[in-house]
Parts: sequence; structure tokens; C-alpha cells
Amino acid sequence: MNRALLVALQLGVAVVTVALWQVATTTTLLGNPDRISFFFSTPADVFRQIVDWFSTGTIWKHLGITLLESVLAFVIGSAAGLVIGFWFARRPMVAAVFDPYVKAANALPRIVLAPIFALWLGLGIWSKVALGVTLVFFIVFFNVYQGVRNVNPTVLANARMLGMTERQLLRHVYLPSALNWVFSSLHSSIGFAVVGAVVGEYLGASAGLGYLISQAEGMFDIAGVFAGMVVLSAFVLIVDGLVTMIERRLLAWNPEPGAEHR
Repeated sequence: MNRALLVALQLGVAVVTVALWQVATTTTLLGNPDRISFFFSTPADVFRQIVDWFSTGTIWKHLGITLLESVLAFVIGSAAGLVIGFWFARRPMVAAVFDPYVKAANALPRIVLAPIFALWLGLGIWSKVALGVTLVFFIVFFNVYQGVRNVNPTVLANARMLGMTERQLLRHVYLPSALNWVFSSLHSSIGFAVVGAVVGEYLGASAGLGYLISQAEGMFDIAGVFAGMVVLSAFVLIVDGLVTMIERRLLAWNPEPGAEHR
């Protein structure tokens, strides 16, 4: 699909959504506008709140803290998932021994861990980072593990016949094979890293987007709640765009699906 057309369609979805929101909260076409605006605010109020945050500089401190927590959770969780995923995939015996423990740890509801991390690490950034790491790690781990195990056996056999060492196999066979899986997991991990940071802030913090949303909710400031959600969504999209740029650069050798049929 043409890039310009795709962007136009994506923007069209946003415009239609905001237009329906505006109609619902300012006219009687979809019901009582006062009642609807009480629960969902209005696009104009949300926009004014966002402009006020940025014009006064209120948002920058909170955005910076959430960004720091999210980046740390993303980097630590992704690195740990990548290394341990490769290790387990290359050591079937180790994977078999730890398999029930990994599944049990992954099954734990993360919201239960938030107060435990706050107790262990305090209400600073590290309790939020720890929560984000638990969300990111398993996504990357399972994708990397599966990606390495799904290496084409013919390619692997040919590489060994050519006398490649384990290090060369890792660099030239396993890593390229797993890259698609890795980046697929990273796109999902970005959102989960932010979720971990924001949920941790929501439950107990003195700054951050989660704290800002929690404060707005406590004062029944619906416009503030939705403004925080909009800023948070835009923040995730920007970071995801950066990962997409890196992915395209590293996977330039790998044609897009269907490209050969164009």
C-alpha cells in the first residue's frame, strides 16, 4: 500500500473518532451530552489540558520520570530476555529443568508484584523499573527462545559442514534467524515497559504520568485523566517508531512479506 495513503487512512480513523467523541459530548444525537461529557469529558477540554501542561512545563518532569523508568525496564528486560532466551534455546537440558519455574513465574499476576517491589525497593524509580522488567522479560524471552529453535535445519547443517564455530553460528545463523522474532517482541515490549512504569506510579509515587493520572482521577478531573492517556499513547507511538527505524536498518537484507510479488 502507498505510504501516503496509509498515513491518510490512519489519520482519518483518528479524525472520525474525535468527531464522534465531539458529537456525543456536545449534541443530543447519541444521548444526553451532559451525562456523556461527565464520564468522557470533551475533546476541547482534553486538548486544553494538554496545551496547559506543555505550555506551563508541568508535564516535562512527569514525562521525563516515566520515560526513564520505561527505558530502563525496556533495556534491562529485553537484554535479560535475549540472553537467557538464547541460552535456554542452545541448552535443551537447562530449558527442560527450568521450564516449570519459568511458566510459574510468567503466570504470576504482575499487579500483585507491584506492592512487593515497592516494599523491597521503595517508592523511587526502581520499584517501577522492576515491575516493567517482569512484563518485558517474558515477552522477549519466549520470542527469542522460539526464534532460535526455529532455525532452518538445512541452513544450520550446511553452516556446520562449512566448519563454522559456535560463535560463527551464533553470529551468522542464529542471530539473523531470531531477529524477526526479537523485533516482534520488542514492539510489544515497549507498551508493556510503559504499562509497568505507569501502573507502579499509579499505585504509589510522587511524580510520573501514572501519578498525574491518579491525581486527576482523585479530583474527578476527567479531562485530566483522558489528557494523561493521550500523552501516554503518543509517547508509546514515538518510542515504537524509533524501534521501527532501527528494525528497518538492521533488517534491510530481509525483504518485506509480499515484496517479491510486487
